[in-house]
This record gives sequence, C-alpha cells and structure tokens, in this order.
Amino acid sequence: MFEEQLLEKIKICNEILSGCRNELYLNMRFLDVALHSLIPEPSMEQNRAATDGRLLRYHPEYLMEQYRIGNVVVNRSYLHSIIHCLMGHVWNQRGREDIQLWNLACDIAVESILDDLPYRCLRTPSKPYRKAVYLGLQKKLAILNGEGIYYLLQKAELESRVVARMIQEFTVDDHVLWNQKTSPKAPMENQSQWKDIRERMETELTTFSKEAAEDSKGLKDQLRVENRQRYDYREFLKKFCVWKEEMKVDLDSFDYIFYNYGMELYGNMPLIEHLEISETQKIEDFVIVIDTSMSCKASLVQKFLEETYSILSQSESFYRKFCVHILQCDERVQSDQVVESPEQLRDYMEHFQVQGMGGTDFRPAFEYVNGLLAKKVFHKLKGLIYFTDGYGTFPVKKPLFDTAFVFFREDYLDVDVPPWAIKLILDERQLGGRV
Repeated sequence: MFEEQLLEKIKICNEILSGCRNELYLNMRFLDVALHSLIPEPSMEQNRAATDGRLLRYHPEYLMEQYRIGNVVVNRSYLHSIIHCLMGHVWNQRGREDIQLWNLACDIAVESILDDLPYRCLRTPSKPYRKAVYLGLQKKLAILNGEGIYYLLQKAELESRVVARMIQEFTVDDHVLWNQKTSPKAPMENQSQWKDIRERMETELTTFSKEAAEDSKGLKDQLRVENRQRYDYREFLKKFCVWKEEMKVDLDSFDYIFYNYGMELYGNMPLIEHLEISETQKIEDFVIVIDTSMSCKASLVQKFLEETYSILSQSESFYRKFCVHILQCDERVQSDQVVESPEQLRDYMEHFQVQGMGGTDFRPAFEYVNGLLAKKVFHKLKGLIYFTDGYGTFPVKKPLFDTAFVFFREDYLDVDVPPWAIKLILDERQLGGRV
C-alpha cells in the first residue's frame, strides 16, 4: 500500500516538473537545453531539492507542498538549481575558506537573476530586505556574480546573526551534493557539459535572442563573467620565456633502462649517462610597462607589481644574464628602471614610487622600446607586458615583439585590443593571487 502511494506521488511530481519545464521554456526559449539537462530523481533523504549537476533530487512531499503554494514557487526553485549549474557553482565549492559564505553568495547571485526576470511565471512580491541587500552589493560590484559576492562577504566580516538572516532569506535548494564524486569522470563531464551550454546560451542571447537578452540582463551579464577565460598568471608569464641550453644535468632525457642494463652487463660501465646540457624555458630580456595615468589606481599598480615580483624574483625564472626594463608611462614615458638581478628587482619594489598621473597613451612606450631595439640594448627581447585599466590609444602597427595587455576591470566589461595583442583581464581578487 505504501509503495503504491509513493509511486502515485512520484507520478504526480513528474507531471509537476514537466509542467514547470514547459512553462519556463515558453517564456525563455534560450533555456531549452539547460531545462532538460537535469534528471529528476525522488529521494526520501532530501528535505529540499538538491543537484550535483546531473541529477535533481527531491523529496516528493516537499515538491508537492511547494506546488500547493503555487506553480511560481516550483518554477523558481527549479530554475534556481539550473542556474547554479550554469554558473559553475556546483563545482567551485571545494577549497573555499568559508563554505557557508560561498553557498550564501551563490544563492544571492541566483536569486538576483530570478528577481530581475520580468516573467509572470517567476514573479513574486518584491521584498524590501532583498532590495537593500542587492543595493548594498551593487555599490561595490557591477555584476552580482557568486565569486564577487563571496569576496565582499568575506571582507565585510558580518556578524553571525546577519549571515543567518541572509541565509534564511536567500536559501532555496540544498547544496549537500555539490562536489560529490559519483564516479571518477562524472564531475568533470558534467562541468564540461554545463560549460558548453553556458557558452551556447550567451551566444544565442547576443545574436539571435536580443529581445530576450534585454529582459534577462542579469543572467546575460553573469553568463559573460563565467565564460571569461581564466588564466594562471604564473602560466601567463611563461608566454614571454625563451628556450635556451644551460649547463646542468638533464634528468628528463635520461634513460634508466639502458643505464641499469650497462651496469648489470659490464659491472661499472653504463651504456648511457646524464646529458650535461639541459634545454630550459626562462626569462632573458623583458619589458614591463605600468600605466601611471590618473585613471589607474596606485594601489592596484602596487598589487600588480607585488604579484609580478613574487613570480619573477624566483631564481628559476631567470637565466644568469637577463635584462628587464620597467617603464612607467602615462601620456609619455616617465621612467625606465633597468633590472639585471633579483636583488635589484627587490630593491625597486621596496622603493617604488608612482610617476606620472597624466593622461593615457600606449604609443609612447612602444616608440621608446623600438628605440631601445634600434640601439641593440636587448640581446633577445621576447615580449612586453602593459598593465593598465584599458582606457588609452593603441599603436596602429604590430610591434616586433610579443605584447600582452593586462587589464584591471572592476566592471567585468571586455576590452577591445588590436589583433596582434594578447589580452588578460584581472580584477582585484585575482591580483591578490587567485586568477
């Protein structure tokens, strides 16, 4: 008898979820693939709905109780879990210092999207408390994405009662399944699947569904933020390294099989020995240009230099002989500091002072470096990194060396650069070490 009742409840729940998907699809056709990417699975262990990126687990009684309140509640709950998957929240929980704040930040980000959507199937009475929270965050964050909200919540060091009140207001689903491994390949496959859906959705909103994009600005903005390519700044700097032979034992090319065979066969005569020359990839000649115009904050310039210094000051980053020019430039080159040793680099960092604070023009720095090349100052200039906020005039002609513009943008907006330039967009948190 109990099993029959349970099967009947599951049947009703399937109909509820099917109706929910249909209603959401009729209003937001760009969500088509996303709405059908979670497999509903009844579970008596879940008090709320929960997802791991593949399954949507729900307690039948809980879902039916939601539906009794109204179909809008079910629609919002279902779409809430979908957006968590779209934004990658499900896979980014591990390693966070404060899991509770990360979960809260993700819920606030998702609910801000849902509250911004103008569709009747999602509309609920506006709440002053929510508006106050959104307004407070928007004063410091242009786009209310999970990563940015988490960073602000950490900095704010809120009292426990304030955090509890926000959790009560914004919690919709359970995050207990986040980052759980059902199989070794499952999490990575699910994450990749949702990444593809997210990228296709942004493309559709940008091209074919512009009218829908205007109604879904919060969703589109967060999609754009999540679709930005992430870089490891240390790996990024390797683009400016050169391959060169050094006098050192090359263990990578050493074959232990032939070595041991020779020792066993002849007693003390190996058939192969270590190579005494190794090919390594390090920095030799390099230029760093710092935008010191009024629009670029001095504190951010300092953070950029500190992060760059922490990487370049490592002995394995440089050859024995190297030459790094650090230029300060606004509308003209203000200074050129030549660094030829880690000790000089450390001394420069300790006594660094911003020079300039005028307008922004990228061209003088390139003209200056071209002059140094003409004078044969560099042995082999691999590239130039230009740290800026993005507002300036670019050179028209492609330089003879690789060039990367490292932009600091608080608003997450993209920056157009010439086709010959490499682009990296950072924010304040990434300058602090997490890129």
